[in-house]
Amino acid sequence: MSLLNQVQSKAFEIWQSQGILNENIQVKARTLSTEEAIGNPEGDDFPLQRGKERLMEASFKGAKGQAFTDRFGDFSARLGDIAKMDLDNNFRRAIFVSALNAVQRSIGQAQGTVHCKDEGPANCAPKLADHIDENYGKVKLALIGYQPAMIKALSKRFDMRIVDLDPDNIGTVKCGITIEGPHQTGDVLKNVDLALVTGSTIVNDTIDHFLFEDKPTLFFGTTVAAAADLMGWSRFCCESS
Repeated sequence: MSLLNQVQSKAFEIWQSQGILNENIQVKARTLSTEEAIGNPEGDDFPLQRGKERLMEASFKGAKGQAFTDRFGDFSARLGDIAKMDLDNNFRRAIFVSALNAVQRSIGQAQGTVHCKDEGPANCAPKLADHIDENYGKVKLALIGYQPAMIKALSKRFDMRIVDLDPDNIGTVKCGITIEGPHQTGDVLKNVDLALVTGSTIVNDTIDHFLFEDKPTLFFGTTVAAAADLMGWSRFCCESS
C-alpha cells in the first residue's frame, strides 16, 4: 500500500469515528489565483507566479485546506465519496489532500493548512535555515522542489543540491547551484545527510521515494500538513495559517 493510500485509510477511520462520512456534506475545491494564494511575495520566480501550479482549496465547516497541483479545477462531492476516491491522478490526489487538510483542520487535528502570503516566504526561509541548523546540524542537504526564497537562505549556510521536475528550471543556476532533474534524484539523495522535500510530492505521487531508514526527511509547505500529522512525519511551515 502506498503512503498516500495509508493516509487515506487513516483519514477514513478518523472521519468515520467523527460521524461525518454519512453526512450530506459538500467539500469544494477551487483554483486560487496567484494573488489569492500567495499575495505579492518578494521575487517573481515562484512556481505559482509562473503559471506552473495552482493551489486547490477545500472548505469544510469554515476550515480551509490547500494543495499544490499542476492539474486543477472545481470539484464537489460528499466527504464519504472523497474518502474512498481512487487516487489515480494529480487532480484526484489534490482533491483528497486539500479536503484532508480542511477536514483535519476543522476537527483540530491539523494546523498551517493555508499558504503564507506576501513576505511570508522570505520570512520563512531564514527560520528554516535556523531550524535545520538547530535540529540537524551543519548537514549536506537535498532540496526537492524549487523554492527560490529557501534556496537563497539555505545556500548561504549549507552545502546543498537541488532537484526539480520543471524542465524550465533544470540546468539553470540559482545562487551558484545548478538545478538537477528527477533522473538525478537517486544520486543526489545518496550523497546528502538530510532530504528537505516539498509537501506537494504527496500530490504528484512521488512521496514514497523520500522517506528513508538511514537519513531524516523534513517536509515543507502546507500541502502535506494533515498527512504529516497523521503519519508522524517532520514538517516545517512557520508562516502558514
